[in-house]
Amino acid sequence: MPGLSEILEVLLLQNYNTRLVVLSTTLLGVAAGLVGSFLLLRKRSLMGDALSHATLPGIAIAFGVMVALGGEGKSLPALLLGATLSGVAGIATMLIIRHTTRLRDDVAMGFVLSVFFGVGVASLRMVQNLPNAAGLESFIYGKAASVVMSDFLLIALVAGVASLVCLIFLKEFLVLCFDDGYAAAQGWPTLFLDVLLLGLVTAVTVIGLQSVGLILVIAFLITPPTAARFWTDRLLPMLLISAVIGGVSGWLGASLSALTPQLPAGAVIVLVAAALFLVSMLFAPVRGVLPRLLNQAALRRKEDRQHFLRAAYEILEDQAGDAPVANRSFPYEALLPKRSWTPRQLRQILRVARREDHLEPTPPGRLRLSEPGFGEAARVTRNHRLWESYLIQYADVAPSHVDRDADMVEHILGAELVRELEAKLGGTLPGQTVPPSPHSSGER
Repeated sequence: MPGLSEILEVLLLQNYNTRLVVLSTTLLGVAAGLVGSFLLLRKRSLMGDALSHATLPGIAIAFGVMVALGGEGKSLPALLLGATLSGVAGIATMLIIRHTTRLRDDVAMGFVLSVFFGVGVASLRMVQNLPNAAGLESFIYGKAASVVMSDFLLIALVAGVASLVCLIFLKEFLVLCFDDGYAAAQGWPTLFLDVLLLGLVTAVTVIGLQSVGLILVIAFLITPPTAARFWTDRLLPMLLISAVIGGVSGWLGASLSALTPQLPAGAVIVLVAAALFLVSMLFAPVRGVLPRLLNQAALRRKEDRQHFLRAAYEILEDQAGDAPVANRSFPYEALLPKRSWTPRQLRQILRVARREDHLEPTPPGRLRLSEPGFGEAARVTRNHRLWESYLIQYADVAPSHVDRDADMVEHILGAELVRELEAKLGGTLPGQTVPPSPHSSGER
C-alpha cells in the first residue's frame, strides 16, 4: 500500500511522468465532457462507441504502411492519423446510410461498429508478425503510462481546440440538439453542424485512444454528461458540470493508477467516472433518486394533511347546516367515509396533524381543529372550490366529476395562481369566504 509521501507526490504532480499522464487525461476529460454533452443531447450516445471501434482498422493499416515504407511503424502521429481517417470513413458510412436509405441511426451505428471493428481485428492480426508490432493492442485498452511530452502537447492542442469549438458553436449546437427540424426550416446548416459535431467526437476519440483505449473511450464521452444531467436542467451549467466531472475523473483515475501500477489507467478512469455518476444519480438535488424520493414523500404528506383538513372542514359544514361554519368538535368515525383511508393510515395522519399543531386535545373518539388548523382547513377548502368552479365554468367539467379533477391540481396551487382564479371568478365568488361546494355532500 502506498505511503503518505507517495500519495502526496502523485496528487501534487511532483513526478514528471505522472504529471504528463495526469494532465493529459484531465484535459481529455474536460474535452470529452463538453463534446459528450452535445452527443447525449443529440440522442446519439452510441455514435461514439461506433466511431471508437471504427478507428481500429486505421491503426493497423497505418502501422503496416509505415513499416512497408521503412519508417518506425509505431509512430504515434502516424497511427493517430490512420485512426482519424478510419474514423472519418466510419462517420461517412453512417451518414450515407442515414441519408440514402430508410434505415435508422441505430442500424447504421451497429453496422459500422461491427464491420469496422471486424476489419480492424483482422488487420491487427495480419500485422502482428511485422517488426516492432508488439504493443499495438494497447490501443484497444489504453496505455496512459506511455504518454510523452509530444503526446501531451498533441492531446492538449486537440482538447483545447475541441473545447473552443464547442463554445463558439454553442448556440448552433443547442438548436441542432433540441430540434434539428426547426433548425433546418430556419435555414441553419444542419448537415454541416452534424458533421462538425461528429468531427469533434472523432478528434476526442482519437486522442483518447492511447490513454483510455477505443473500448473504454465511449464511457469517457458519455458518463460525465450523463452524470451532469442529474444536477441541472440548463445547458450551460450542464456543460460546466460535465467538463468538471470529466476532468476530475481523468485526474483521480490517472492518480490512482499511478499509485497502484497494476491497475490500468483507462479502466480506473472509467470506474471513477462511474462512481461520480452513481453519486450524481443518488444525491443530485435536481434529478437525484434520493431527493426525488424525499420530495415525493413530502408531497404525499402534504396531500394527506390537506385531505384531512378539507375533510374536517366539510364535516363542520355538514354540522353547521345553513349557519356559518364554526370550529366545533366532531367524531373520529366521521373522517373515514370522506377518503379511502384505512384506520391505520388515518391514525398516522392524525399523529402528523397533532405534531403540526392542527388539532387540539379532545376526549377519546372526538377531534377538534386548533385555531391555525381551522384557518388552514378553510384556506385549503377555498382553493379546492375555486379550482372546481373554474373547471365547471371554463372547462365544462360536470359537477359530479369535478372533485376528482380538482383533487389532482389543488396541492400545487401557488399564491399567484390562486389570485388569478380569484380575479377570474371575482364576480361570482367575492371576498375571502369559502365558496359553497358545487356538488352535493354525498358526492364529495
